[in-house]
Amino acid sequence: MTAAAAPGDPASLPDLDTPPATGKISAPVPPSAPWKGWAAVCAVALGIFCLITSELLPVGLLTPVGADLEVSDGTAGLMVTVPGLVAGFCAPLVTVGAGRLDRRHVLCVLIALMAAANLAAALAPNFAVVLAARLLVGVSVGGFWAIAGGLAVRLVPERHVGRATALVFGGVPTASVLGVPVGTLLGEYGGWRTAFAAVGALGLVTLTALLLLLPPLPPTRHVSFPELPALLRRNREVRAGVLVTFLVVTGQFAAYTFVRPILQDVSGIDAGYVSTLLLGYGVAGVVGNFLAGSRDAYRALLVISAFLAVILALIAVLPGAVAGTTLLLAWGLVYGGVSVSVQSWMIKAAPTAAEAASSLMVAMFNFAIAAGALFGGLAVDGLSAPAAPLGGAALMLLAAVTVWATAIRRRPDRGDAPGQIGHPA
Repeated sequence: MTAAAAPGDPASLPDLDTPPATGKISAPVPPSAPWKGWAAVCAVALGIFCLITSELLPVGLLTPVGADLEVSDGTAGLMVTVPGLVAGFCAPLVTVGAGRLDRRHVLCVLIALMAAANLAAALAPNFAVVLAARLLVGVSVGGFWAIAGGLAVRLVPERHVGRATALVFGGVPTASVLGVPVGTLLGEYGGWRTAFAAVGALGLVTLTALLLLLPPLPPTRHVSFPELPALLRRNREVRAGVLVTFLVVTGQFAAYTFVRPILQDVSGIDAGYVSTLLLGYGVAGVVGNFLAGSRDAYRALLVISAFLAVILALIAVLPGAVAGTTLLLAWGLVYGGVSVSVQSWMIKAAPTAAEAASSLMVAMFNFAIAAGALFGGLAVDGLSAPAAPLGGAALMLLAAVTVWATAIRRRPDRGDAPGQIGHPA
C-alpha cells in the first residue's frame, strides 16, 4: 500500500490473487498432539453436519408440514428458500463482522442460534413462525460454513489439510445419509415437530463438542467489505468458481427439494419407502465426497455437472421403481463431491484470501439453494413434478459448459499448475 492510497481504493487493498513467495498461507501452528487437531476437525464436521441437516430437514417433511399448517408443497418449499437466502447474505456479513473475534467463539454462538431456532420451529403455531425460525437457521448456516471451510489448515499439519477438509465437508453428504432420512422417519412416526426438536437437541450436543474440542482460533487476517468485490473483480478463478457454484447448486435444489413428490409421482415409489431411499442417496453421497476430495477440483466439477445433467433428465422421464431407485443412488454418488470440490476450487484460486473467497462461495451456494428451491416450487406448482428435475438438468449442462470454457480448455495452453485456471485478470 502506498502512502497516498485512500481507504477503499483498490491500491489500499491487500493482494487478493497472487500467492506469497512460499505459496503458503501464514497461519498458527496446528496443535502439537495430532489427536487434538483431528478431534477439533471432527467437532467442526459435526457442526457442518448439524447445520446442513437443519437446512435440508424440510426436504423430507414438505408434505406433512404443508398438510398440518395448510399450505401447498410449493409454499412449504419456502422452508428451504428462506434460510438459503439469509445464509447467502450472512456468509460475507459474518466473515467481515467477526473481525478480530476468536473464531471458536463465533462458531459456538452460531450453533447455539441454530439449536434455538429449531426448538422454536418445533413449537410454532403457524407457518409464519416456522419461516421466522428458518430465517435464524440461515444466519447460522451462512456464518458457520464461511468460517469453518478454511479451518483445516489451522488444525492439522499441512500434509493432512486435504484429508481434513474432505472430513469437514463430509458433514454435508452425511447429513443426507443420517440427518434428512432420520428426520423424515421421525416426522413419519412422531410428527414433524419431533424432527425439528431432535435437530435442536443435536445442536446443543454439537455446541458442547465445539466448546470442549476446538482450540482458541484468533483471526489470522481481518477481512474488510471492499475486499470482497475486489476479489471478484481481480481474480478470474474466483469469478468462475462463484458462477459454477450457482449453476450446479441451483440445478441440484430445483430437483432435490422436491425429490419426494418426484419419486412418488414419476417413479411410482410408495411414500413409506422414501426415507429409506434418501438414506441410500446419502450413503452414496459420502462415498462421492471422499472420491472427489482427492481429485483435481476443476475436472471433478466437469464430470459432476455433466453426469448430473443426464441423471436429472432421466429421473424426470423414466417411470418405475427400479429406474427411480438406481438413478437416485447415482445422483447421490455424483453430487456428493460438489461441496469439497467447490471449496478446493476457491482455496486454490485465492490462497492468500481463503476466508474471503470461501465467504463468497458460501454466499452463492446458499443463494443458489434458495433460487433452486424457489424455481423448483414454481415449476412443480405451475407445471408438474418432472418439470423441476428437467430444469435442473438444463442448469447442470450449462455448468459443465462453463467449467470446460473457463477452466479445462485454457489450462493446457497456458501451462497452469494443477488446480489453477489461469493467471488473474
